[in-house]
Amino acid sequence: MVPSAPKAGLLDRGIASLPGIGPAKAELLGKELMIFSLGDLLYSYPFRYVDRTKFHRIIDILPDQGNVQVKGKLVNLIVKGEHRKKRLVGRLRDDSGAALELVWFRGVNYLDRTFKIGEEYVCYGTVQEFNGRLSIAHPEMELASAGQSESVATFEPVYASTEKLNKRGLDTRGRRKLIRGILDRLSESDLPDMLPDNLRKELHLISHYRAVRAIHLPANQAELDAARRRLKFEELFLLQLRLIQLKVNREANVAGYVFGEIGDTFNRFYRDHLPFELTGAQKRVLREIRQDLGRGIQMNRLLQGDVGSGKTMVGLMSMLMALDNGFQACLMAPTEILAYQHYESIQEYLGEMGITVAFLSGNVKGKSRKALLERLAQGEIDILIGTHALIEPPVVFKNLGLAIIDEQHRFGVKQRAKLWKKNRPYPPHVLVMTATPIPRTLAMTAYGDLDVSVIDELPPGRTPIQTVHFTEHRRERVFGRIREEIAKGRQAYIVYPLIEENEKLDLLALEAAYDEMLHKFPRPEYQISVVHGKMKPEDKDYEMARFKNGETQLMMATTVIEVGVNVPNATIMVIVHTERFGLSQLHQLRGRVGRGAAESYCILLSSVKLSKESRQRINTMVDTTDGFKIAEADLKLRGPGMIDGTQQSGVLQMRIADLAQDGRILTVARDRAKDILQRDPALQFPEHAVLGKYLDIHFRTVKGWSLIS
Repeated sequence: MVPSAPKAGLLDRGIASLPGIGPAKAELLGKELMIFSLGDLLYSYPFRYVDRTKFHRIIDILPDQGNVQVKGKLVNLIVKGEHRKKRLVGRLRDDSGAALELVWFRGVNYLDRTFKIGEEYVCYGTVQEFNGRLSIAHPEMELASAGQSESVATFEPVYASTEKLNKRGLDTRGRRKLIRGILDRLSESDLPDMLPDNLRKELHLISHYRAVRAIHLPANQAELDAARRRLKFEELFLLQLRLIQLKVNREANVAGYVFGEIGDTFNRFYRDHLPFELTGAQKRVLREIRQDLGRGIQMNRLLQGDVGSGKTMVGLMSMLMALDNGFQACLMAPTEILAYQHYESIQEYLGEMGITVAFLSGNVKGKSRKALLERLAQGEIDILIGTHALIEPPVVFKNLGLAIIDEQHRFGVKQRAKLWKKNRPYPPHVLVMTATPIPRTLAMTAYGDLDVSVIDELPPGRTPIQTVHFTEHRRERVFGRIREEIAKGRQAYIVYPLIEENEKLDLLALEAAYDEMLHKFPRPEYQISVVHGKMKPEDKDYEMARFKNGETQLMMATTVIEVGVNVPNATIMVIVHTERFGLSQLHQLRGRVGRGAAESYCILLSSVKLSKESRQRINTMVDTTDGFKIAEADLKLRGPGMIDGTQQSGVLQMRIADLAQDGRILTVARDRAKDILQRDPALQFPEHAVLGKYLDIHFRTVKGWSLIS
């Protein structure tokens, strides 16, 4: 969540109050860009700037040079193709004598009427080479005379727009005029500064008023940099202040059971049943959890660690702490197969210790379910492991002290909240786990009100997964590698993307691939399992169980196997059409192999022609198996809202800050927010009065992660 405009009278006015903006245009701005007031318009910042003094000569431009600005005459303009394949193609020639091809695939009829052959335009876009010609797809175009007459400013702002807005004169040029009109009517009192004076002076930040003016009308690069720095810090600082405030309030008001004893159960397991030496990272995280559980405050901790880093063992040993203090514990996982794997492994770890572990899912029914629930309510079950069935009303614990949620992003907010309420008078301590490494900056925002633990060390002896990239013309070689692994008694995954949004076409594509696999891997020598998202849960579990039990050698699947399949005998993963997957998804899929002692392989099979971004993703996967490095790269490529489903937290819709680039500013902002709240938790000091009021008004909807119950 980001702050809306300060509640000053002028900025509260509806957007229709501006000259030239009637009800129809106001409605359109609301629908297209969520702009309803003058404040909304003012706080919709430019996403880039055009330096009107700098132009590239077309003759000097190189293919894949990136973004360029050129000025020249539109010498040709023609509509080609029909219906869905219709496109508008133009040629722009500058004084170097060279020409640049311009192509539009959307809004063809409107643009054909708008652009005039023979006029001089300023053109901005990304240059690529196509069929031996330099080309820009969907360039931004503006009459050169319009820019010159409108302003003498060196830097001209460019605002996000849509085709509908452009048609109604609300493009970048129109927005500039509207915003200039607002700025001309504003005084410093209309934009009060919510940052304390001493903080501004310490960090050499310009005022809020100056920053807002300069972000729209920068006189030079230095002024633009100062405005960006101020507004980025302000956005991140206010968010961190709110999240830390939520955490402080929770710790002050939400009591938790005191687990004051590390007793016989924990110590006996550690001494006699621990199957391997804990890593230093696992020991550090267990110390952090033990400290939390002894404070008398409800624990809300996020545990993140890469695939195979040992989160389950940390979760189990945390549950043993609960048992030693007379409490029950539970673990909830998003799928039945993943939940059952936890159940099997935990039972195996505990051996003959006499601890009662039970499993609950939607498939546990009738007398078995009734008996299990009775034993749970009477306290005869120590640890309950299962799916979302754990949060259903009939599931009642006698004394739930610790709730663990695995792959937490797979559960909705309301689902998680139900588990929080499974005990009274105090809520259980909560540990949420994820195998999707979260970049540091994202963790500080999306989970800023939680304590975060990181297992950043893999157990010794794990054989690294060999990752290679092949293109389609080496497909037969890939099939050969699969046969080699199966000949050794191993198993293989072949994963396909959801190619189309149409579910029927998805299934048709998978069926066509299945026919190909039957031809390449004929029965009875080879047996194949097929799993996809449209199968009934029981059918999906049946096929996964066949593969896990070794009854099939090949698992053909969509991304439903991204989480939850643990087959140590599977040593090769082929990801078809790799370019259609995100980095985080690729990393999760790769983690399905390499779970045993044998050397494992991940083959990335892609098209021959790849976009620059696709090539970056594939190169990252080949270069590293470090999930945290991959997460950082993913953040830079995709942005925060797409990673780990965290957009639902409501804290990532940044107007100007960039979590991929502004990590240093975020760190400073969080440190200063902590300092202020340590001295003034309620923000009641006179110098914090404006700040406290601003948070109450504009950040009321930011609930954070720990206050969802």
